Amino acid sequence: MKLNNVPESLPPARSTYRHGDLRRALLDAGIELARDGGPDAVVLREATRRAGVVPNAAYRHFGSRQALLWAVREAALAAAAGAMEKELAVLPCDQPPADFARAQVRAIGTAYLRFAQAEPGLFRTAFVVSAEGDGQLGPAKAGASGLDPFQLLGKAIDRLVDAGVLDAARRPNAEYLAWSSVHGLALLIIDGPLRAMPPADLHALGQRLIDMVERGL
Repeated sequence: MKLNNVPESLPPARSTYRHGDLRRALLDAGIELARDGGPDAVVLREATRRAGVVPNAAYRHFGSRQALLWAVREAALAAAAGAMEKELAVLPCDQPPADFARAQVRAIGTAYLRFAQAEPGLFRTAFVVSAEGDGQLGPAKAGASGLDPFQLLGKAIDRLVDAGVLDAARRPNAEYLAWSSVHGLALLIIDGPLRAMPPADLHALGQRLIDMVERGL
């Protein structure tokens, strides 16, 4: 199962620039560039060309290529959060607390891997780090819940503690352990030696990894 090609949290791209909405047109162009080629493809001059305006017009909204890249990164993070929220929304709520908590962790990990495979360019862009070392996520990159991907994961792990599945003494920094494991597999799938593995085998491998993460926290 894959996500739709265009995550629901991303607005539909416009093919032409409409007066008064140049920033949106440039951002849409930047998102498409990232979707096709990852963060390195997000170039301000190409975005202006796709928006149908002269390069100087873009500087009123994005003062540099880095500014456009960061806006695209925020959109990509919001799309990743939206994918997680969509996976969480279909979970049955009438499960015992421990089962529900485990199911939420599984949903977060499953959505993360699916998003990476469905949108590798946006996935790479979502987690690019600036030259200043800003690797933090924040409210501007959140999904409909107001939480970013890392916060959604943290909330799911908190529920493991609340349900008695995870010892509170083992809670500190547990999201980093879970995130690094699933992120590593995602990179092996989209950029590494697992690229040629059949989708069904990739899904099974992902579920095994999530099982391992849950047991190991």
